[in-house]
Amino acid sequence: MVRIGAIFNPYVNPPEVFRSSVQAAEEAGLPELWLWEDCFRQSGFAAASAALAWTDHLIVGIGISPMPLRNAAITAMEIATIERLFPGRFLPGLGHGVLDWMGQAGARVASPLTLMREYVPAVRSLLAGDEVTVVGRYVTLDAVQLASPPSAAPRVYAAAEGPKTLHLSGEVADGTVLDRHRTPDEIAVQVAAVRAERAGRDGAHDIVAYISAAFGAGGEERVRAEYPDRSADGRGLWGSPDDVAEGARAFFDAGVDSLVLLPVGDEPDLAGFYARAGEAARLVAG
Repeated sequence: MVRIGAIFNPYVNPPEVFRSSVQAAEEAGLPELWLWEDCFRQSGFAAASAALAWTDHLIVGIGISPMPLRNAAITAMEIATIERLFPGRFLPGLGHGVLDWMGQAGARVASPLTLMREYVPAVRSLLAGDEVTVVGRYVTLDAVQLASPPSAAPRVYAAAEGPKTLHLSGEVADGTVLDRHRTPDEIAVQVAAVRAERAGRDGAHDIVAYISAAFGAGGEERVRAEYPDRSADGRGLWGSPDDVAEGARAFFDAGVDSLVLLPVGDEPDLAGFYARAGEAARLVAG
């Protein structure tokens, strides 16, 4: 079933407003709240744990956490612990990370694709309770097995943009996170690349896409301001919850399962944004 979620943006919102924002999302009936872990801002796993502890129904996604910064075993431990504490409410996502930032942290790899090919399967196998031995270029595990794997492993998402990474995400992950700035037609091409790797395989592959959005008066102008050098048509949504729900259908038709709304700029009323996003989510679900 297709769905609408929203984002907590760590660039314009400090950690001190996170709790009230999460509670506003829960009160709004928003199905999903997504976070991300850009260097050197807010921890994705710590924030996700707190958000889940403060709520009863909200599903929390990390889209994404950079793989080079953490050993694969540590990442599996983080995910397993959160999943066991809050079963069925956590959607962890992994990605290459911005290469310059990875270099600043002494964690830049020469082949991000090789890292993903080794890392994501290792994490998924550990979450499944398997004993894992890997001798790879970047991932080395010697008979590692989680003592407390989750009873049902959550989907592990991978971030993807270029053709090679899209194909690889379809091959090794349970879901793919697509960044914003894409039209439905452009996203349909990305989805096709992911789905090409799923032919004949068991299990659905969940596609999550971000999109800029603004509600209410002046929303269109605010979204268009995000695209000074090209048209915002098809790259953002604005207007009433009905308008946003209607505009979202083109992305669902392109193959997106979850369309995640990113408030544009310094959203002055984040609680109101989440309330309207919740309305749009109910319209789509209904």
